[in-house]
Amino acid sequence: MENEFGGSWTETKIEILEMYASAYLTIMNKYPFHITYFDGFAGSGEIKIGNEDDFKVIEGAAQKIVDISSPRSFDIYYFVEKDEMKKQRLETSVKSKRPDNVFVVAEDCNVVLKRLASFLRKNKMRKALVFLDPFGMNLDWSSIENLKGLGVDLWLLSPTGVGANRLLKKDLNISEAWWKRLEKFFGVDRELITRSIYREDIITDLFGSRTVITKSSQANDKLFEIYTEKLKTIFGLVSNPYVIVNRNNSLMYHFFCASNNASAIKIANDLVSKHNKKT
Repeated sequence: MENEFGGSWTETKIEILEMYASAYLTIMNKYPFHITYFDGFAGSGEIKIGNEDDFKVIEGAAQKIVDISSPRSFDIYYFVEKDEMKKQRLETSVKSKRPDNVFVVAEDCNVVLKRLASFLRKNKMRKALVFLDPFGMNLDWSSIENLKGLGVDLWLLSPTGVGANRLLKKDLNISEAWWKRLEKFFGVDRELITRSIYREDIITDLFGSRTVITKSSQANDKLFEIYTEKLKTIFGLVSNPYVIVNRNNSLMYHFFCASNNASAIKIANDLVSKHNKKT
């Protein structure tokens, strides 16, 4: 079974990542670093673009990245896919392209990210390009915290609209389970989210005074601002996002890079700017 259906933005997201990886490898070719490519939610290796009645199948990010060989390759390719069937399909496809130094595991990305951090921490000459495209909000802030102080460039697809914003009900009637999921993903408490997204007003009418809660029309932007400010405590710098919307022009995702390297962010911003103009 292929991954879920995607839109044209799926191809654009992969193109941005592929172009960034090529630029990254070109720069790293000048230095004696040992570099790892890490994909925490790798999928099956193939993605359907379109709908059930009209679609095409394209190669996923994993297949595109293992194809890059000039001016150099990554020293290690590490793919994580929790679903065993998808993992097996991915392993077959990527190892047919690159049989050596490719690892594919069926585990929880949050667990494996801790191992990656430990691996990088043992040797300062180890660097990594990390791609995280989580299913829903199945990425914990504590996992990203493990990458602090390491030579990591991170590309992240944040489900700002399709995940987080949908949990933030207009009347602030949010279940405890949803609050915990939001706090776990963003790494901030519910008070900050509430303060940033909602406004309380006292309304007086014929029936007396009552409190009216209003959710900001800019909730998606405010969520992205909260997240990027939090990420800057780990990486220092965050690129502008490639903004992904659906057919109704409603925001779905922000796709962006976080790094401690100003040159990395410049490259990311150039790529994002180019592709945002196309949408």
